[in-house]
Amino acid sequence: MLDIRDTDRIRILTLNRPDALNAFNEALYDATTEALIEAAADPTVAVVVITGAGKAFSAGTDVKEMAARNMGGLEPGKHGFPGLIDQLVAFPKPLICAVNGMALGIGTTMLALSDLVFMSTDARCRCPFTALAVAPEAASSFTFPMMLGRHDATWALMSSEWLSAEECKDMGLAWRVTSPDALLDETLRHARVLSSKPISSLIECKQAIIAPLQEQIAAARDRENAAFGRLLGQPANIEALMALAERREPDFASIDAAAIQG
Repeated sequence: MLDIRDTDRIRILTLNRPDALNAFNEALYDATTEALIEAAADPTVAVVVITGAGKAFSAGTDVKEMAARNMGGLEPGKHGFPGLIDQLVAFPKPLICAVNGMALGIGTTMLALSDLVFMSTDARCRCPFTALAVAPEAASSFTFPMMLGRHDATWALMSSEWLSAEECKDMGLAWRVTSPDALLDETLRHARVLSSKPISSLIECKQAIIAPLQEQIAAARDRENAAFGRLLGQPANIEALMALAERREPDFASIDAAAIQG
């Protein structure tokens, strides 16, 4: 589910649910969160790299498990989605994502909470919030405009369209784009430059960079959670989930028309 290996003071976390396109179920959320907690405390780890096994980086939250949990048929994990975001925000050492393939939902929004992003030319990213009739997540309503600029962030967060690796690089969501075969080698080459430096200095540098952003990230998460609460379970969200299950396009125009008439 989560493969962990160390090399040259770099801890590599590989999301390993390839049959589910590395979608985060509760167990993977918990395992990744615990791995970040352990890496933060481990004095032999200077840098963490997160990547995916198979053809996907991560397909986001496991929708089948989410549906079962929402119906009361599944207990939430120890950390879950909020706990992972907490650790991504608080992680004190350099955090690098090597995006090997599809990145959907949290697979995309977590990139803006990392420090460096490398993408394969095979990678593509999507924030499906409006397609699901919900709101942004993981402070992306703050991090995306900050990193991408308002226009590109608006498109990424509101269109629910796929973004190619080159588009992500042009927008500022990715730092480097490489061939699929070179992705991990190129990521580790840069990670080794950082891991050769004193950990204490890496931590202080990162803190100096992100400290001014912490309040805005926390405020964005509060706003997003409130928006999710207002939208989840509403007619448009129900229509989106039904359409997804029935493999058809949702009819949001009818939902909006009914709301006007009602």
